[in-house]
Amino acid sequence: MASLVTYKYIKQNPDIMTYIRRADKALEAIGYTEHSFAHVEKVAQTASMILEGLGYPERQVELVKIAGIMHDIGNVINRVDHAQSGAVMAFRLLDNLSMPAEEICSIISAIGNHDESTAMPIDPISAALIIGDKTDVRRSRVRNNDLITFDIHDRVNYAVEKSAVRLNDNKTSIILELKINTNISSVMEYFEIFLQRMLLCKKASQFFGLKFEMIINDSTVM
Repeated sequence: MASLVTYKYIKQNPDIMTYIRRADKALEAIGYTEHSFAHVEKVAQTASMILEGLGYPERQVELVKIAGIMHDIGNVINRVDHAQSGAVMAFRLLDNLSMPAEEICSIISAIGNHDESTAMPIDPISAALIIGDKTDVRRSRVRNNDLITFDIHDRVNYAVEKSAVRLNDNKTSIILELKINTNISSVMEYFEIFLQRMLLCKKASQFFGLKFEMIINDSTVM
């Protein structure tokens, strides 16, 4: 059964956009970095770049974009177990749009497996979503305008002046390249809060039979 549900359609759905907006507001209230449209769209773009670059079918590329933009809606309920609650929410929303069960399964499995505490790359869509989500570190995610009151998460994100994810030329590695201002935060601090996420990216890359590499300030560190 073919589906008419596309990434473009999801972005134009007012209910889903409301859930994304309100989920980010909930996280803002408890002091988290930005998880709104800039984040979810970047996750969708990175995840789809990976599947497209590896030659996956066009529809799977579309599904990972949908999973990417919807992956954080569970935060509107609570940050705790937001991956699982978001997957349940996505099921109902997509089922109401008459998306085929096979496609819904792919999306909700990816959403339900993206949080560090329970994440597992169980298929290409979930693996690509994990990498897209966990590599999104950048200055513009910091909400706090007062550098004096930065916590470690603010400091590390604010120190990242450039962030890019790409496949290498022969498609044997997924590379995260960062430029970190070490006057703001050390490389050690980055790993202090993001080590688990980077190891998860390594596991997701291995699902594709690829290496996960990190280049920080022009030096390979992983």
